[in-house]
Amino acid sequence: MAKDNKNDEDFQYIVRIASKDIKGERPIKLALADIRGVGDRLSSIIVKKFNLDPNQKIGELSEDKILEIRGYVENKEYKDLPLWLLNHRNDITTGKSFNLLSNDLDLQINDDINLMKKMRSYRGLRHETGHKVRGQKTRSNGRHGLSMGVIRKREEQKK
Repeated sequence: MAKDNKNDEDFQYIVRIASKDIKGERPIKLALADIRGVGDRLSSIIVKKFNLDPNQKIGELSEDKILEIRGYVENKEYKDLPLWLLNHRNDITTGKSFNLLSNDLDLQINDDINLMKKMRSYRGLRHETGHKVRGQKTRSNGRHGLSMGVIRKREEQKK
């Protein structure tokens, strides 16, 4: 059983947004959420902003609509979104809030961790030593290495 959208000549099997190849068969809402730095909420807001059907395949969109979406997603400063939705708020150097994507997000996270290490903050020290950072318990969870659990002597050694 062949689908109509695959027979259409305008159907795009791969759509490139924010340096990420997205399969054209994916629904728009899920396809946008596949981009690192864009979650479910932001993708649903983008779908509502452009008056799109969230279940429509992203490969069925026209090239102009994809360019509009690409321009909106790749814009780092969203003036029309609430600050709590952005993934990098109150940047240390500029004081602005951004929504970073893919490689920019990875680089910024690494820079923030290195700054915490350089400042010798508590979180930086925890990152350096490889411990839990966000206040989790460490006695019974998150163990690694060979010295886990209780090692009992053999009965032969006891005699």
